Amino acid sequence: MSYPGGPWRDLVIVGAPIDSVGAAGFDDARFGCELMPAALRGGGLVAAVGAPDEGDMAIRIVGRDVDSGTGMFGWTSVAEVTTAIRARIAALLGAGKVPVVIGGCCAIVPGAVAGARDALGPIGLAYVDGHLDLYDALTTPTREAGDMPVAVVAGLGPAAWCQHVGAPLVDPERIVLLGASDREEAASLRSRMPEDLGIPVELSPAVIRSIGPEHVGRGALARLGGKYWVHLDVDVLDQREFPATDYPKTGGLSLDEAAALLRPLTGSPGMVGFSVGCYNPDMDPDGDCARALVGLLGKALGQS
Repeated sequence: MSYPGGPWRDLVIVGAPIDSVGAAGFDDARFGCELMPAALRGGGLVAAVGAPDEGDMAIRIVGRDVDSGTGMFGWTSVAEVTTAIRARIAALLGAGKVPVVIGGCCAIVPGAVAGARDALGPIGLAYVDGHLDLYDALTTPTREAGDMPVAVVAGLGPAAWCQHVGAPLVDPERIVLLGASDREEAASLRSRMPEDLGIPVELSPAVIRSIGPEHVGRGALARLGGKYWVHLDVDVLDQREFPATDYPKTGGLSLDEAAALLRPLTGSPGMVGFSVGCYNPDMDPDGDCARALVGLLGKALGQS
């Protein structure tokens, strides 16, 4: 079954060059996931997706001091980044566009989902990621904002971040978690579990593979509801095919499996926006992973 694009989609690309590791200061030395938007453009993203490029937002996560309230690096700039992304997404959706946000890391998600909710009202979230990302200020193992996006969206992340976006942003029954393989690790670190938040759908790569990725994608549509955001974190991919991420995993989805999973989600008029994160070009000197990811995004979002 094919899921062609159509006239109902007016995609526009916007970059969000952030890395929640937190830069030491404001300078021109970008690093890690901050380099992702430029690397994907260099790999042919604009042609593959077939959408205009509005360039990068002027945002960055800065600071290596741990905030006592949120438990994360760079909280002040995380809040600023969230506000900027929220406003940009709301404006694009208000103008009838479908934003394709090229991270950066998955800390983009609360701002993006908040902007979508501001513009459109209640939405769902399809979160395709190798991690559950349900940590909070007490349980985060890395002190990075990228540990917490789903917890914030559901309203049980660090209180300051939840208050900043007016969380919960999404009814937990409209959150679908696809591809996480860290459940045992997260439980050992006393993370919240999906069932604690009332999230009904959590499927590991092995389960997705056994059911069939395309079937899983189609099945998720009913749970997501009429309008929804899709996020892809590349650490859901098997490191043998995609090693250029800070948290590589074995047993993840192949590129073809990810494309099959995404296409029903991205090929539906219900998708109001898409984001992708956590590719680290510093780990990809030959650009092989950039080209592979561009190919995946072309399959998922391309309008041919």
